[in-house]
Amino acid sequence: MKWKQSKYWIMGTGFLTAAACFFDFLYAGQEEKNSAGVVVVQEDSCFTLRQNGKNILRYVHAIKDVPPGVNPLFRRSGFIHPLWSPAGKVLTRIQPPDHYHHYGLWGPWTLTHIEGREVDFWNLNKGEGTVRFAGLKSAFSGEEEGGFCVRQEHVDFTADKSGRVSIEELLEVRARPAQVEGRLAWFIDWNSRQKNILECPIVLEAYRYGGGLGFRATEQWTKENCTVLTSEGKTRREADGTRARWCDVNGGFEDGQRAGIVFLSHPTNYSHPEPMRVWPPDANNGRGDLFFEFCPIRLERLILEPQKEYVFRYRMVVYDGTLQPETAEELWKSYASSIQEN
Repeated sequence: MKWKQSKYWIMGTGFLTAAACFFDFLYAGQEEKNSAGVVVVQEDSCFTLRQNGKNILRYVHAIKDVPPGVNPLFRRSGFIHPLWSPAGKVLTRIQPPDHYHHYGLWGPWTLTHIEGREVDFWNLNKGEGTVRFAGLKSAFSGEEEGGFCVRQEHVDFTADKSGRVSIEELLEVRARPAQVEGRLAWFIDWNSRQKNILECPIVLEAYRYGGGLGFRATEQWTKENCTVLTSEGKTRREADGTRARWCDVNGGFEDGQRAGIVFLSHPTNYSHPEPMRVWPPDANNGRGDLFFEFCPIRLERLILEPQKEYVFRYRMVVYDGTLQPETAEELWKSYASSIQEN
């Protein structure tokens, strides 16, 4: 099999300086189309995972600019958008006018204290912090699965206006196709290893947003066509602030089709079964938009000790149509019993 080697220069602005990486993971174009495996495709500003000609997800490593007239503090890199269903439905949304800091799939901390200072890595318009892409560690394409591991930096602007890195993160994203209820689905693993590189503790205060894995759904999902069901039987109206092992979010589209994601929390995660932030049907000024997050610090704070690493593991099962609760439970049991690397 032929491989194409490509040299890619990442030209960052604002936060990033020029960096260079060599990739050896690109299939020749025709071979990618015909491959049943998962391949990593290099593009100008992102890495895209594809399987048999179908897009799975796109990780954006370049800084995403904001619409004209919007506060430039909302610019950032290091997030997943779009996330596609196997049928090609776009499930994520970025920079919605009601929350310009929402970026598809992402997970910065919110109410944080460092050396007595409050630092918010989530609400970018405060100018206190951000999370940014800092380089590619590895990537691979394969017949069974493909993925990549990137370095991300959690940057504190309250300590230094130019930005001081407080947390170094290795984010590994792996994807593979599978059959679920007789249909093609994507299994996507999100493994985040975060290390406090300071000489002082980082206090993640209990708050309704922050960390874990956040998801802002497509604007086509509304209170009229979007459902939520948790492992504990909670619906969209009841789920916010409760704990769950898994949460199934599902929504409709203008053409009448449906798609969804089962979010699975690994039992080794902090505060598992994890509390969640789920916008109820009347949230966001009654528009009924959907936001979901596994939020490990929702009910209790977490202290990141100096030079210590913390791991947060999740799986997303992305499917078309609808899914039975019994299937979601079996998916979680399989994930929970899987061997995880330390």
